[in-house]
Parts: sequence; structure tokens; C-alpha cells
Amino acid sequence: MTKAIFTTAAIIFLSVYAFAQTKETSDVLPIGFAPGEEQLMDSYLNSVMNSMERSGITTPPTLPVRTAAQWEESQALVITWTAFPAIHRQIIAAAQTECTVIIHCTDSNSVKSDLNSNSVPLTNLKFIEADFNSIWIRDYAANTCYLNDVDSLILVDWIYNRPRPDDDEIPVAYAALLDIPLYRTTNSPSNMMNTGGNWMVDGMGTAFASELILMENDGAGSYSLNYPNHSEAEINQIMSDYHGINRYIKMEVLPYDGIHHIDMHMKFLDEKTILIGEFPLNVSDGPQLEANLQYVLSNFNNPWGQPYKIIRIPMPPSTGGLYAPDASYRTYSNFVIVNKTIIMPTYRQQYDTTAVRIIAESMPGYKIVTIDSDNTGNNLVSQGGVIHCITHTVGVNQPLRIVHNSLEDTYDSVNAYQVDAIIQHKTGIANATLFWTTDTTQAYNAVSMALTDIPADSWSASIPAQPAGSKVFYYIHAEATDGKQQVRPITAPDGWWKFNVLGTVSINENLNNLFATSLFPNPSKGITCIPFSSTRNLNGKLYVTDMFGKNIQTIHTGEFKQGESKFFLNTSNWVSGVYAIIAETNEGKVVQRLIVK
Repeated sequence: MTKAIFTTAAIIFLSVYAFAQTKETSDVLPIGFAPGEEQLMDSYLNSVMNSMERSGITTPPTLPVRTAAQWEESQALVITWTAFPAIHRQIIAAAQTECTVIIHCTDSNSVKSDLNSNSVPLTNLKFIEADFNSIWIRDYAANTCYLNDVDSLILVDWIYNRPRPDDDEIPVAYAALLDIPLYRTTNSPSNMMNTGGNWMVDGMGTAFASELILMENDGAGSYSLNYPNHSEAEINQIMSDYHGINRYIKMEVLPYDGIHHIDMHMKFLDEKTILIGEFPLNVSDGPQLEANLQYVLSNFNNPWGQPYKIIRIPMPPSTGGLYAPDASYRTYSNFVIVNKTIIMPTYRQQYDTTAVRIIAESMPGYKIVTIDSDNTGNNLVSQGGVIHCITHTVGVNQPLRIVHNSLEDTYDSVNAYQVDAIIQHKTGIANATLFWTTDTTQAYNAVSMALTDIPADSWSASIPAQPAGSKVFYYIHAEATDGKQQVRPITAPDGWWKFNVLGTVSINENLNNLFATSLFPNPSKGITCIPFSSTRNLNGKLYVTDMFGKNIQTIHTGEFKQGESKFFLNTSNWVSGVYAIIAETNEGKVVQRLIVK
């Protein structure tokens, strides 16, 4: 493996790594800087950014790129075996039933012996004997991306923000093992430093981070000026070029988390749901975390133009009841999703029970494996991170991707509930089916989905109207042209999306007749008339959404006068496709479809 060449800092550097290379002991490099490491950063970065020998592609992909979300299919989980074997055993046992586990280690035979002696099967494992510096593979591993949404798998690797050259080369080893192209942001003008713990993506072009990403790429290193030097606009462009990120949301760093990695307090559960840690009122990072959340909710919506759904989960204290900065930063959001299994850290039963329940209810159907990360001999949390920090996933080749804006609760017990999804596979989609039920103990009903292809790769079907008080559970199944099959949620039929048909408010005769006659012209490509009729005054709004529920235009808000009236919209510049014209009042909601040519 290529070694970095250092100058005046070499002696300090070697002294730091003397204890770092003592593998399977408690002497583990922390997730933050070890003593003496900060003085090495500039020499390390100068070596990395000027090396002509580093493996990987240092120019951006030439095809459109998409970064995968954590809930997408994984072919492998990668770890670095060192210092906490009891925790690694549990991770391996849980993950090997879902995918291949790739173990970086200094001696594969000793690892196999350890696993054998602790009754962990040696199935679905691959070993890479390679030099490394630390356990924190989340931060120095490469991220799964796809060209043309689902066509070609690549890995994208940043400069690691610690002076640990062996760690920084680990992605080269497993990219070679899996024969995946490796792209690296090491060369100007795309030289950029980042960590996997400060990276949260939705698979649809949105990424979240703390402002650590700005601080570590502003050219102002603590000891010299060798840090990557980029404006925020330049950082955004690099993320767009290498990751396909078109919306990069950055939040204030928290005062007490030490490393400023967002995976220590928040996580995407799906494209529209954020799990966020909650401290007691005015304790520790609670005030800044709440301010960050309100900033996000006030300025950004989910990919379909709706407010993010927020699920809160407690941040547990130490045994003595303390929080950071007076105790280690304990968190439940620092879990890893491996296909149908969630592997999460736990601390003490009085808090763990609530946390597990919250995650189980939020992600139905997943198998949840808990690992105590706070006990004697396995006190991983004291080193600054937990389960997500010491694991990383690699996506599958040729994923079958299903993206759907899950249906919200409704008062509509008259009209069918339209389910739209983008479904993609490299070979094409042979068929797709919508499964639904009002009782998960009974068989699901199957409805064939039709390819609408507006936008591209879009499929649609409807669930029949259900009476008020119903709970509707549903999922989507798809089969690719090459025979591959997949469901979303990935845990279906044990997992599902759910919505409620609410209460006593029903769509009465007046609401059924709100649209006096059909829209015209329909199909449309220009001025369109929306005739409206009501037997009495109503309050509400008239608006347009696309087939995925994203609000396109609000036509009217306020009072609808008794009698007949007409509203107009201009579709001249709209993208061709199917849109919904929705009249939503204090008594309910009705929908008409509009086709734009």
C-alpha cells in the first residue's frame, strides 16, 4: 500500500501510531483527534492532495450520478476489526444473514478463531488483510452512488479528516475486492475533506450535514494553510459533480457533541421522515438541536414539497444522569440499516425499551438487533461514536429501485386512493403490483400497476375508497425484465405504508358536486378552465399537485362563494404528465385529474 510521506511531523506521527497499531486492545484511536494528531493534519493533507500515486479516479463521473440512501439494497457491510471484538461479533452475526460482511484486519486467521470460539458462523464473510489506523470506518469508507439512477455502481471517497493514511486507503481495498470503480475527491479543483458521520442523504438528491463541512474546507487549518480551500458554492458544486446532490442542507454545529457529526443525533428513516434525538428541556445540545430542526422545517420540504415528518427519540444520560459535555454522547440515532435488519446501540434498559419501540413503530417489519455499547469492556461510546460509526454499507449492482410518496391520512371515503411510484432497473420493469389490505392478518389484495411513464419510469394504481375509520396498509412489488424482484418497503409484507381514513367527516353530496363540470380543455396545453359549484359558502383552497403529490400551484385560498364560478390556470410551460386538481374545504376534499400534453 502506498504510504504518505511526511516532513517535520514524521516523529510525532510515528509516536501516535505506535499505540494505534496495537489492534485488539483498549488502546484505540478515538473518533476525534488523538493527542498530537492535530499537528499532523497539514503535512498529511499536503501529502494526500499532491500525491501522484493514490489509486482511484480523480475526475467527476461524466454521467448523471445519484447517491443511494441507507434503506436501499446492500450487497456488503464493511468493518475494521480492532479493539472491540465483542461488539464486532454481534454486528457480524446480525449482518451476515442480510449480506456479505467484509472484515478488514491484520490477521484473518485470528479473527476466524475468535468468531469460531464465540459461536459466530463463518458464513457470508470476506477478509481483507490490510493496514489500518482506527475502527471508525463510517468516516473513512466510500459512499455508494449510481450512474443514471440505477445503471452502474460506483464508490465515491473523500479525503479523511484525520491524519490516518492507512484508514484513508481502506476504500481502495474493498473497491478492488468487489470490482467497483472508485472515485476520489483528492485533486484540485475537487479536493474536499469530509466524513461519513456528517452525511445524510435521501437517495433523491438531498443531503444534510453540519457546518463542519464548511469549516474543514475553508483553507484555514489550525497549524498552517494546507486545508482544502473552497467557498460554500464550490463545495456544493463538488457534491453535485460527484454525488448528484442538488440540495445540500447545512446546520449549525452543536456545542457539545465534539465531532460535529450529524449521525450522532439525527437520521433519515425514509425520503420524508427524520428521526431526531431529544434532550431534556434546555439541557446539553438540546437548544441548538431544536433551533437546527426549526431552521430545516421553516426553509425546506421533502422531495414532494411537503413538510418533513419528525420523529423524536430520547438521548439517554450517563449512569449518573449526566449529558455531554459532562458525559459521553449517548445516542440511539447512530444505528445502521442493513437490508431488512437494523443494528442499533443500547445503553440501559430503562431508556432502551422506549427507543426500540419508537424505531420499531417507525420502521415496521425490520428486525432490530441491539448491541450494548456502554458496558465494561465494550464501552465504545466513550470513544466518541457507536454502531453507525464503525460500519458502512455497499450497495448492490443493478438495484431495483422503488420510490413512492406514501399516502397521508385522509377524510375522503368516496374516491379511490391513487398510488404512484417511480420504479427503475437497468434492464427495465416487466410488471408492478400494488398490494393493499385493511387487516394485516388477512391476505393482501393485488392491483396491477400501469406504466404511465410521466415522468419517466412512473407506475400507477389505486386502492378502492374505504369507509371512515379504516386503516389501510399497502406496499409495492416490482419485477425487472431480467427476473429480479423487489418490494418497497423492503420489509413487505411484514412492513408496509399505512394511512387512516379519518373520523366522522365525510364527503357529502355538496362536495361531490364541487366541480360543476369537467375541466376543459382536458388534455391541456395552455389556458384551462376549472368550473366550480357549491350549494353554500365554504372555506378552503383549490390547488394543483403532480402525480407524486408535490404542490405545483395554488389557484385559490379562502372562501368559495355559493353558486357557480370559474377558475383558470395556464399550463403552457408545464411538463407533460398527469396532474391532480384538488378542492379541499372544511368539509372534505375532491380531486379531478388533468392531463397536460
